Amino acid sequence: MTPPARSPEQRKQDTLDRLEQDVDAWVATAGGGGPYMVPLSFLWDGHTLLLATADATPTARNLLETGTVRLGLGLTRDVVLIEGTVTAQPAATIPAGVGDAFAVKTGFDPRELSSPYSYFRVTPALVQAWREVNELDGRDLMLDGKWTV
Repeated sequence: MTPPARSPEQRKQDTLDRLEQDVDAWVATAGGGGPYMVPLSFLWDGHTLLLATADATPTARNLLETGTVRLGLGLTRDVVLIEGTVTAQPAATIPAGVGDAFAVKTGFDPRELSSPYSYFRVTPALVQAWREVNELDGRDLMLDGKWTV
């Protein structure tokens, strides 16, 4: 039995809770080497998501090439999809407080690794959330970087 559809306000709150509490997201990119998807840990600061990956990965290359990304959080029947723009910063130059917060949340500190890593800050432009078909209408919670709810 399909549960009743959530109000837009509840969907937004559930999305914000997921951004605060979840640790990993599916990160989908595309570039000259074609599409690529990988799970990465993230830190949400209330406005942007911070990801980190090795500089030699297809994900890093695609993010640098296109400056765009699509993220998926949650299960297929309780999903949050985020499309956004990306800016990169080498791990060695990340402010200590930001790097520390990322390490605490994710259990992973790229600054301590011998291979070069970069952080990628994702600024959401589109956020969608739904559970079942009865939530497809109104799934757009953010458009053009502005919350619609």
